Amino acid sequence: MLGLFSKKASSLLGIDISSTSVKLLELSRAGDCFRVEAYGVEPLPANAVVEKNIVEPEGVGQALSRLLARTRPGVKNAALAMAGSAVISKVIEMEAGLSDDDRESQLKVDADQYIPYPLDEAAIDFDVLGYSPRNPERVEVLLAACRREHIEIREAALELAGLTPRVVDLEVCALERSFAQAAGPTLSGTVALLDIGATLTTLSIMQAGQVIYSREQLFGGQQLTEHIQRRYGLSQEEADLAKKQGGLPDDYLGEVLQPFQEAVVQQVARSLQFFQASSLQRQLDSILLAGGSASVPGLAPLIEQRLGLPVLLANPFAGMSIGGKFDAAALASDAPALMIACGLALRSFD
Repeated sequence: MLGLFSKKASSLLGIDISSTSVKLLELSRAGDCFRVEAYGVEPLPANAVVEKNIVEPEGVGQALSRLLARTRPGVKNAALAMAGSAVISKVIEMEAGLSDDDRESQLKVDADQYIPYPLDEAAIDFDVLGYSPRNPERVEVLLAACRREHIEIREAALELAGLTPRVVDLEVCALERSFAQAAGPTLSGTVALLDIGATLTTLSIMQAGQVIYSREQLFGGQQLTEHIQRRYGLSQEEADLAKKQGGLPDDYLGEVLQPFQEAVVQQVARSLQFFQASSLQRQLDSILLAGGSASVPGLAPLIEQRLGLPVLLANPFAGMSIGGKFDAAALASDAPALMIACGLALRSFD
């Protein structure tokens, strides 16, 4: 049964569920100008989400409930995203003259060629990308599928908090949408978007606003948080706060932060080597840092120095106006971690 991604939506909250927190964003638009109406980040219970797979929907639902009570958004309909590792996507060719219903029927018949699990366990959708460059009588179609249970557990977590899930998107599509906001006129050519999450670091190579290459690695800011916890006897919440705001003992820079920075640089260099070894072999022009650890002090200039490429922090809210319900400085600090939430909220205006 098709219907993984809704084609039409309006007034949506962007809800990004990561391994250590849930993030909420509400946008409005007047003409061509966007405005941030509500936003917030709420930590999750330990192990409620493991590598972006929800293990305890009740814990996620309770965190969302706290977040909603604090941010008081104006809508209850929500868009959420599936991680790339949970989704099978493939570009196939089909006859150009088919209606959407006929195309859906044909995909149901042919789905077992592309999906390695039973069709009744899958949520599937498709999007026509355009005419095939090889044959004008055929079109290229993006087929996307994931196990239905992955969607249902996310929907259940949102419903526990009183939200209504309306759109399920791909994280990569949300990143493409927010990249257009974050890049603006300053970034052009081939850009490496590096999303340093809590447990996963994702490299997405962007060209003309689209992802042409993606690679995930099991590495993230949680390693820095855990090191701070062990060394200074702090809780996870205290360590996360200290990581952002500072105030740690004098040995933090040399004994904790610098080794983490070096590890990030090594991971980035390794990911870029895999990309350069791929068949694409594009020359990179710049790096855009996103994710919860992108704002770690000194990280951006160190990557720039070691790799010899311009490095910028992602800010999808550049050029947007800011509502009065929250601290604008806090939003600016959290901006690199809100790329997916922003891309989901922008679904309201597709």
